[in-house]
Amino acid sequence: IWVGMAVCIPTYLLASYMIKTGLNWYEALIIIGLANLIITIPMVLNGHAGVKYGVPFPVIGRVAFGTKGVHLAAVARGIIACGWFGVQTWIGGLAIYAIFNALAGTEGAAGLSVGKFVGFGIFWLINMYFIWNGTNSIKKLEAWSAPILIAIGLILIGWGYTNAGGFAIVLKQSGQLEKTAATLSETDGALFLHLNALKDKDGALKVSDYKIMAGDAESPWTPFVENQPVNISRYATAEAVSSGATTVTVQFRNTGGEQPVLSGIVTAAMVNPGQDNSGSKLWGYLLWLTAMVGFWATMSISIADITRYASTQKDQVAGQFIGLPGTMMLYSFVGIFVTCAAVINFKDVLIADDAPWDPVTLIARFENPAVVIIAQVFMLIATLSTNIAANVIAPANAFSNVLPRKISFRTGGVITAVIGILIAPWWLLNEISGFLIFVSGLLGPVLGILIADYFFIRRKRLALAEMYKEEGIYSYNKTGFNRAAMIALFVGVFLALVGYWVPALNFLYSLSWFTGFIISFAVYYLLMGKRHPSLKIQE
Repeated sequence: IWVGMAVCIPTYLLASYMIKTGLNWYEALIIIGLANLIITIPMVLNGHAGVKYGVPFPVIGRVAFGTKGVHLAAVARGIIACGWFGVQTWIGGLAIYAIFNALAGTEGAAGLSVGKFVGFGIFWLINMYFIWNGTNSIKKLEAWSAPILIAIGLILIGWGYTNAGGFAIVLKQSGQLEKTAATLSETDGALFLHLNALKDKDGALKVSDYKIMAGDAESPWTPFVENQPVNISRYATAEAVSSGATTVTVQFRNTGGEQPVLSGIVTAAMVNPGQDNSGSKLWGYLLWLTAMVGFWATMSISIADITRYASTQKDQVAGQFIGLPGTMMLYSFVGIFVTCAAVINFKDVLIADDAPWDPVTLIARFENPAVVIIAQVFMLIATLSTNIAANVIAPANAFSNVLPRKISFRTGGVITAVIGILIAPWWLLNEISGFLIFVSGLLGPVLGILIADYFFIRRKRLALAEMYKEEGIYSYNKTGFNRAAMIALFVGVFLALVGYWVPALNFLYSLSWFTGFIISFAVYYLLMGKRHPSLKIQE
């Protein structure tokens, strides 16, 4: 089950996006491995109660948060799952869009298009069908999700290895993706443009010329010369670019084939060539470390839903430590290697920005329509089953538990699907690291409170029967809310996220999961003490 959770399209996406932001392949793998080891520790701790008492998170959560307070944690976790539902549904829509293009013999649009939204709508309706008719109708497919994605991953690695010249060449050439396609710098009052184009497996440039656009001005197509800064002071000034008055964009072209190949249009940003970037790179590592920890933030909270079925504590510990970090690193390597191979293999990928960062987009570029259609159908099956199991059931139950008489599981599923649209997954997909850091700030505090309560306040001793009583000791004087947990949650979330709006505290936001976890843990422990009334009855 741990392997099945780790083998999913978001795992592939995150790994390839790390390369996109300038990390090299081994830096990405180290961060992924370290982040998964870090999050596995609290996941194992939080899973302990599931094994010992055999109850899921919505029940165990009552102990720390109260019979009503637990809904806050559950709904927060549910809304995050809605975001993942939207992202996975958008990816499924891209697969449908690719099938349409393969059948029609047309090339897909590079950016957003009506066709992509139509595909998204169709796949959303397919998800709605299974939500409305009950998730049991898709359970038979769930067992096939991970095997399908593993098989596709192995096939893509074989394709990359065969066509790009082997592992050594691909990983060596992956360094190209660390370079930004276009940047600007100022020297002695002049504005210079620095360009980086991709090379094929033989080291030959894939770009022949380029053109510059700045405001209303546009240059002619100019031959591309590697490692030669271009003085563009005639088109723009450093002051105008820095102030935002002028935006400099660049497009690349390859005229070596029968038809010219154009890159996407990229915006050039100002950089300081003499600036020491070691500090910013360190923060880049920490940002991705937080994002990767946040990837498992939802599962770390509700892990008891799974560990309740484990026979022993040893089983759940071994399962998580062996299954999660190792599988995440292996499938992340698939994403990294295949993306790097695609940069070399596809002639129409001229710059790093145009690389196919997800498997659906990559498969859509294959020339054989039959291969594209068959592979995308398998991607649809895997995405659909994963989406329903991982991103619908938990939030639907969370919404239903808030108002059980008014919101059924089916209605909760509809709410999940609607939020999945409202959250704009087409935008969210390009902001995945920022999304995960924000998520970390919301859910890290919840996990900190759960672990502080179970291990340090109650010493792993809970009153099982009281968990099911609406007015028992865990109702906290029949209010349903544990005041200590509410205060700790608010303080932890506030301090974890405040840096998003206050630049001076940005370091707290960059480490949002760690910030929220530690602060909420400490505040809760101090507020609860050892003499709380809910500690008197234990089983």
